[in-house]
Amino acid sequence: MAPATNASRTDGSCTAHSASPAGMLWVPGGSFVMGSDDHYPEEKPAHPVKVDGFWMDPAPVTNAQFAAFVAATGHVTFCEIPPNADDYPGALPEMLKAASSVFIAPPGPVDLRDHFQWWQFVADANWRQPQGAGSSIAGKDDHPVVHLAWSDVEAYARWAGKSIATEAEWEFAARGGLEGLEYAWGDELAPGGEHQANTWQGQFPWQNLAEDGFVGTSPVGSFAANGYGLVDMIGNVWEWTESWYAARHAEPAAKSCCVPVNPRGAAREQSFDPNMPQLPIARKVMKGGSHLCAPNYCRRYRPAARMAQPVDTSTSHLGFRCIVRVPADAGPAAARGRV
Repeated sequence: MAPATNASRTDGSCTAHSASPAGMLWVPGGSFVMGSDDHYPEEKPAHPVKVDGFWMDPAPVTNAQFAAFVAATGHVTFCEIPPNADDYPGALPEMLKAASSVFIAPPGPVDLRDHFQWWQFVADANWRQPQGAGSSIAGKDDHPVVHLAWSDVEAYARWAGKSIATEAEWEFAARGGLEGLEYAWGDELAPGGEHQANTWQGQFPWQNLAEDGFVGTSPVGSFAANGYGLVDMIGNVWEWTESWYAARHAEPAAKSCCVPVNPRGAAREQSFDPNMPQLPIARKVMKGGSHLCAPNYCRRYRPAARMAQPVDTSTSHLGFRCIVRVPADAGPAAARGRV
């Protein structure tokens, strides 16, 4: 991956800046149509939204970057700590151990309605051991870090002096300045047969043809950047956002002349899974799809796509990146990322 440059796009052109946070890229902000009426129900309704400009990490946080955070702070991730039984009434004893959710491909076709056919709760799986005890991230310093719960993401962002994007900020950034297109690069998944992101080719979850060159995560920046210089906004790993999840976007106010500015999603209490009333765990929105998204199962390798993620749940295909918002009183020059 080429070193990130400090650049901004405000009108389609790139402008060098000396005031950017180290290694971050400027996302200029603006108005766009968020969501989609053409795919999964949780993406509806498509609606106008505005976001202010902000700085964003060019790539997901890597294993090497997270290791530096752990070395500096001694942080122990959520999935490395056995759960408290009082927090999970009725949980089976084997679930009350330090563990995380790992994708394990079955040997052949399975019922796609049952995700437990490929997701397993694996003891001692964590960011250092992504497949469980005995596995490692050796040689994968530049791969995105995974197996992080929301508290881990928050802790890293605080340490780095950064924040996590809202769903609206994240989706705007993922589009890279392209409005109204299916994907972050155009209207074809693989234009000219060239794969644009690390996704799944073949029959999920058992047949991975790896036509894009990767099984599992890939080094960040293995595919071309979008219009803002950001890599891996689509595919590789899902990414946490700050927004609480709701089953669909809020309906635009009738006859309103005002476009919502950086909406923050549902209220926390509205984010609970209605199918699990006995266990009210709040859920965040995750965006971008991952290396497990496939045409026959999860077509969520698009900017508009979204899914719910419980704040206490980590997986082998979910990571994150950070942003820095420009203070409202910083003045118009700073808001444009200019010096």
